[in-house]
Amino acid sequence: MSELEIAMGMIIDVFARYSGDEGNKQTLTKGELKALMEKELPGFLQSGKDKDTVDKLLKDLDANGDAEVDFSEFIVLVAALTTACHKYFQ
Repeated sequence: MSELEIAMGMIIDVFARYSGDEGNKQTLTKGELKALMEKELPGFLQSGKDKDTVDKLLKDLDANGDAEVDFSEFIVLVAALTTACHKYFQ
């Protein structure tokens, strides 16, 4: 497999590892999203300085309004963070 194929598989695996602990196995609840962010993107939450960060993130990502984040909504976050990192390192 190519590096990109491996990276895509890893994104899918990370989502699957956290989704379904609290309900639907195809979505992330607020708690699951928080756990994922704390463990996989620890620098993003800034050690709890902004307690509303996860709420704001869920609201912004939740395109269909079901109060959960599905894989398509999650990938928007991954793409946005990847784009920001790319711009930062240019």
